[in-house]
Amino acid sequence: MSNYLLIAQIMVAIALIVVLLFQVKGGGLGGIFGQADTVYRTRRGVEKRLMQFTVALVILFTILSVLVIRFTA
Repeated sequence: MSNYLLIAQIMVAIALIVVLLFQVKGGGLGGIFGQADTVYRTRRGVEKRLMQFTVALVILFTILSVLVIRFTA
């Protein structure tokens, strides 16, 4: 059973990395070179769903991590 949990944890980790890479923070490459991001805006549409999906993946990853520790120890 621990093998299935480890495989699930790896899959969730890869999905989490992909989702985090899809999130855009700031105004593109300008943020890398120190351009200030002074405009505040709310998340809407796809950006909001991506954020919610990220939170769900983090919660799932945490639960899987606890289960892996519980069943392998």
